[in-house]
Amino acid sequence: MPDVLIPLPVLLGGWMLAAGSPGPATLAISGTAMGYGRATGTALALGIVAGSASWGIAAGLGFSAVMMSNAWLFEALRHAGAAYLLYLSLKSLRAAWAGGPAAQAAVPRGRFFVKGLLIHLTNPKAMLAWGSIYAIALPPGAGLLAVWQVFAMLAGVSAAMFLGYAWLFSVGAISKAYARARRWFELAFGLLFGAASLRILTLRLET
Repeated sequence: MPDVLIPLPVLLGGWMLAAGSPGPATLAISGTAMGYGRATGTALALGIVAGSASWGIAAGLGFSAVMMSNAWLFEALRHAGAAYLLYLSLKSLRAAWAGGPAAQAAVPRGRFFVKGLLIHLTNPKAMLAWGSIYAIALPPGAGLLAVWQVFAMLAGVSAAMFLGYAWLFSVGAISKAYARARRWFELAFGLLFGAASLRILTLRLET
C-alpha cells in the first residue's frame, strides 16, 4: 500500500463522492444509458474512464504542473471544454424542442466512447483534481511507485462509479420513465450542460 498523508479510506471515499457527484460526466452517462441502453451507456462511461485515466497519468508525469505554470494552455483547454459542453447543451435543447420519441438510429458505440473521452479531456477541472489529489495525498519526494499506486486505486474507484451509473440508469423502470418524459429530461440536460459550460468558462487558474 502507498504511504499517503491522509487515511486511505478517507482518500478513496472523498474521491468516490467527487466522481459520483452531479457533473458533465454523470449527466452524459445517465442520459445515454436511459435513452440508448446499457451497452451504449457503458461505451460512453468507458470513454469517460479513459479520459479520467489520461489526466491521472498526465498529472503523475507532471503535465498538470506544466499547464498550471503556462496560463495559455489552461485557457485553451478551458475554452474548448466550455464550447463542447455548450454544444451538448444545444443538442439536448434541440431534442427537447423537437419532442417525439427518442431517436434509436444505429449509432456506432465507438462514437459514444469518443464523446465520453472528449467530455473528460476537455474538462480542466479533471486535470486540476488529479494534480490536487497527488499534492495532498502523497508526501514530498514520493517516488513514482507511490504515485502509480494512488493512481491505480483512484482510477479503479472512478471506473466503478462511472460504470455503475451506466448500469443504474439503464434499469428498465428508469428507462421507461425517461421514455415517458423524454422532452423534460432533455430540457433538464440541456440546462445543466449549459450551466456546466458557464461554470468552466468562469473558472480561473490560480497563481
